[in-house]
Amino acid sequence: MQTTALASVSGVATTALAQDDGLGSEIELGGRTSGWVGQSPEQIADEDNPTLELVPGESYTLTWENLDGAGHNFAIEDADGEENFVETEIVSGVGETQEVEFTAEEGMAEYYCQPHPTSMRGEIELAGEGGNGDEEMEAEDESQTIIGEGPTIGLETIADGLTAPLNLQVADEEQDRQFVVDQAGQIWVLDDDGLADEPFLDVTDRMVELEGDFDERGLLGLAFHPDFEENGRFFVRYSAPPTDEVPDGWDHTFVLAEFETTDDENSQADPDSERRILEIPEPQFNHNSGAIAFGPDGCLYVATGDGGGANDVGEGHVEDWYDENEGGNGQDTAENLLGGILRIDINGEGEDGQPYAIPEDNPLVDMEGELDEYWAWGLRNPWGISFTDDGELLVADVGQALFETVNHVEAGGNYGWNVWEGTHCFSTESPDDPPEDCPAETPSDVRGGEPLRGPVIEYPHQANMGRYGDGTAQNGDTENGDDGGNGNETDADAENGNGNGNGEDTNATEDTEETSDDTGDIEQIGVSITGGYMYEGGSVSELEGTYVFGDWSRDGEGPGRLFLARPPEGWPNGETGGADGADETTDEDENGNGTDTDTENGGDDLHAPEEDAGNNTENESGPDFEPIDPEGNGESTGESDGAEADQNTYSPPNEVDLWPIEELGVESEDDVGSDGSMNHLVYGFGRDANGEMYVLSSDTPTLDGEGYVSRIVTADESTADESDTAEDDGTGDEDASTETESETDTDSNETDTETETDAAENESTANESTDA
Repeated sequence: MQTTALASVSGVATTALAQDDGLGSEIELGGRTSGWVGQSPEQIADEDNPTLELVPGESYTLTWENLDGAGHNFAIEDADGEENFVETEIVSGVGETQEVEFTAEEGMAEYYCQPHPTSMRGEIELAGEGGNGDEEMEAEDESQTIIGEGPTIGLETIADGLTAPLNLQVADEEQDRQFVVDQAGQIWVLDDDGLADEPFLDVTDRMVELEGDFDERGLLGLAFHPDFEENGRFFVRYSAPPTDEVPDGWDHTFVLAEFETTDDENSQADPDSERRILEIPEPQFNHNSGAIAFGPDGCLYVATGDGGGANDVGEGHVEDWYDENEGGNGQDTAENLLGGILRIDINGEGEDGQPYAIPEDNPLVDMEGELDEYWAWGLRNPWGISFTDDGELLVADVGQALFETVNHVEAGGNYGWNVWEGTHCFSTESPDDPPEDCPAETPSDVRGGEPLRGPVIEYPHQANMGRYGDGTAQNGDTENGDDGGNGNETDADAENGNGNGNGEDTNATEDTEETSDDTGDIEQIGVSITGGYMYEGGSVSELEGTYVFGDWSRDGEGPGRLFLARPPEGWPNGETGGADGADETTDEDENGNGTDTDTENGGDDLHAPEEDAGNNTENESGPDFEPIDPEGNGESTGESDGAEADQNTYSPPNEVDLWPIEELGVESEDDVGSDGSMNHLVYGFGRDANGEMYVLSSDTPTLDGEGYVSRIVTADESTADESDTAEDDGTGDEDASTETESETDTDSNETDTETETDAAENESTANESTDA
């Protein structure tokens, strides 16, 4: 039963008195879109979404002040979200206050603002529920930690003098060398003697002209044919000027091209051997992705961004099945090849001379009206893809407003964008304030109906976002955030992804600083994920079996961060209970790639449709709903009258089965890292044939800085000396070297990072951070 709350609105906040023990009977909060702020008593002062410790049967007066002028109210609900004990009217206007009188009772679990239920939410702890004192508090602190403290690694710089290195790859060959992809347009050979004097391949004259201050286009991907040593074939991804087939006003052409080498030693690429395999019109200058990788099945996997532009409303976005948002290519698999993972056979040919074949087991083959190249979809801007030694595909996806993710991608998977951002609902109208409910699956007339799948790794841009509450965040510096709950973004960018790059603002933190006086310090975690690899090298034992990745920049301007995430024991073939506690199984196809036989992937808890959480929407299905066939056979087990029928709604759970994240400490004797953290922006990662990993970084978020390649070693091995690192010898900006001991050989696993950061809705810079 709902308890009636006495609420009054006035222009001045009343003063609450704190008592020596507990919160006392009077509580004061500040209310803003990014979260509640404790004001009084002293125990909760300045805390974001503080825990309210209440005594059942005691009466309380809670007064809250509107800090940002948006519409807010105060409500208290039970643990299941099915009953509101307290619910007040919505109050707007800066400085307006509302007084709420209520009696604490059993069952109260959380307080929240109904217009902003994700960001403005805190816990209620009733006396007697606290458990074993210090042990309980310690467990609670641990559960709130977003980024834990990880091991310290060493970084040994083995090359500098580059511009914006995005990737490091090796070929399956006997030669001991590596290949470094520079966004400026060159591929450089790196061996024991350092970087070669001349590039292995230079495609600068084939690319669109890059913006010097910031750009997300360029040379973005590299993959060597599994039989490279015999056939000399390799593949690159770059951004070319619009072809005749590109619509007027669109920005550039996505090019996947094949090249061959000039001789049997494969010592140099033949620039005249180019054969364009795939061309995709790109409407905007950003969200280009770029990563390509050969899988264990010999097929080439190609990551594509969603076309660019914040909120998916710009030129080039198509209508899709989800009417609540205006459209977007992530959920479309019929009109274009944007927003997913493609899988093609480059050893065959298709109809009408198409320079690649479609594998027969691609999930949309023979599905009328769909594009057969798709392997998975529902992605925004994949920035780094890699295969594990067991053939599992991990794809980092840059978020727009609030969250960064890594997905365990399998055949036919829909990873949610732009219905979801990570494990949260997403709204193009209010990206900083996501709705509480959204579909958990597509309608039955969209590819036969399919579940939306959540990530295995997720972290927010700031420590006080969404389910993360006020979190203990992490062990880094704090940044000032804005009242909108996203210190990296401004409201200016939504219309900016017009293809010229001018909408990007490399000073992404200006707005944050302007509002810092009102909001206080908010822990900044990052703005744009940089995908990495599962570490399987053996030299750094602390990293063994973990996924090593990073964030391009903490705030859109300054240094990035290095992380690891620990998969659960037995992943991916162990038992992973879903939201209903059911176990899942994974079959393997003939190529050794896992295929889901359940409706979930990775972050298991969030994919099974939830029980009615008391937040009904027009899309919520009734009690007669029958789930879509989880086998993905293109048939529904229920009936549907159209695109808006038979959709479960998804309410983000309080906890999901995400891999825990730790931040890596850094030791280095050069300027790449010091004081335990990175000094550079993290553009990409590389991995050699032995599983050892490399960090690719730059000292600026633009194309006029200097880029570095650093090998990950144990902390006591980081003995790199700047005097041992050769500077540019005059042969070009990219020439310069140091010694490398790295083993090469094959690695068909690719990672890329594009310097996209829509870290700010005015799009900050880089590796695609947030919106564009």
